[in-house]
Amino acid sequence: MLIQVQPTQLSSVHHSSHSVESPCPPQHLLPPAFMTDRPLSSTEQDLVTLTNHTNATNCGEEILPYGDIEKIVIGVVLSIITVFTIAGNGLVIISVCIVKKLRQPSNYLVVSLAAADLSVAIAVMPFVIITDLVGGKWLFGKVFCNVFIAMDVMCCTASIMTLCVISVDRYLGITRPLTYPARQNGKLMAKMVFIVWLLSASITLPPLFGWAQNVTVERMCLISQDFGYTVYSTAVAFYIPMTVMLIMYQRIFIAAKISAEKHKFVNIPRLMEQEGIYTLEEKMAPKKNSKKKKAVEEFATLSKLIRQDRKNISIFKREQKAARTLGIIVGAFTLCWLPFFLLSTARPFICGISCSCMPLRLERTLLWLGYTNSLINPLIYAFFNRDLRTTFWNLLRCKYTNINRRLSAASMHEALKVTERHEGIL
Repeated sequence: MLIQVQPTQLSSVHHSSHSVESPCPPQHLLPPAFMTDRPLSSTEQDLVTLTNHTNATNCGEEILPYGDIEKIVIGVVLSIITVFTIAGNGLVIISVCIVKKLRQPSNYLVVSLAAADLSVAIAVMPFVIITDLVGGKWLFGKVFCNVFIAMDVMCCTASIMTLCVISVDRYLGITRPLTYPARQNGKLMAKMVFIVWLLSASITLPPLFGWAQNVTVERMCLISQDFGYTVYSTAVAFYIPMTVMLIMYQRIFIAAKISAEKHKFVNIPRLMEQEGIYTLEEKMAPKKNSKKKKAVEEFATLSKLIRQDRKNISIFKREQKAARTLGIIVGAFTLCWLPFFLLSTARPFICGISCSCMPLRLERTLLWLGYTNSLINPLIYAFFNRDLRTTFWNLLRCKYTNINRRLSAASMHEALKVTERHEGIL
């Protein structure tokens, strides 16, 4: 059967194609050349050319034409980020495994965080580096695109949610020092880690089971831009954990501030106590027995309060350290991931659900800024944890033997110094 298109019909098709939302004209209305009994007119040829061009570029991302020098710089910088991320998180896992003092239930969350960041560096970053070096084109096929997106989303989400759980764990450890540590055990921490990874997988699975399909057109690999899925995934993966972390930091900061106000008088009793020792010895003899007894009772009460206050100093210092550490963690996390998730949330509402219209250079920059958080996390914990920092240094110097003995000796030496300092004061 031969199909012919009249000029009026072709004109109506051409005009109607601009009235619908889709930028691509409906192809079923265009007759293929082999089905016509005459050559296509110039108008028909222009329309077919426009259709083919639109299909080729409608969902294609911008290609960045890097020069040789730019490729070298980009490749070196991104490779350094990847290598240091692998090294830092690998050292965290090895340190907790070989050092007995670090094998505590609370550090299971730190290991989970390091495992998530290490997975990002091994399973995600290399493919992103290759994609960036070729200007943003996806070279690994549609099937692996879905696998890659699943790994990327799950590992990054697990890292973010683990940071959230760590902030809650630190808050409970500071505000409930007597009850919460007793409840910390390996099984509880293992359950928390399992829940974190399960929630991370819940964000990964929907595109694989048909709720929201990833954009996997030729040379393009983009996570699903479905409106409902975008809101769900960004809320669970970022906005809710960030809100919880900010609340925990605020409460720990308030607790540390209150504790600091309580300990403003710490230095005053020391002078009173030291003065009281000499004045009692010098002036107790000429006074009456009742006054002597009263002075001795006041001195004993003051000494007891001072000793009790010295015990609270450790809690005060721990609150200050927790507030400072968590503040840096929350700040680094927000700085790295907030720009990327703001862009990801706004993209489908601006560009639609079929492709991305954002500048590719901006997208890749914000993506790597988020990945940098996986590099920063082990540096933060190594800086604020003396045992972890010491273990890192010993491992980097290849001093594997007697690490536990050296850490125990260092801890004992530090404890003796603190005891001697307190005894000298009292």
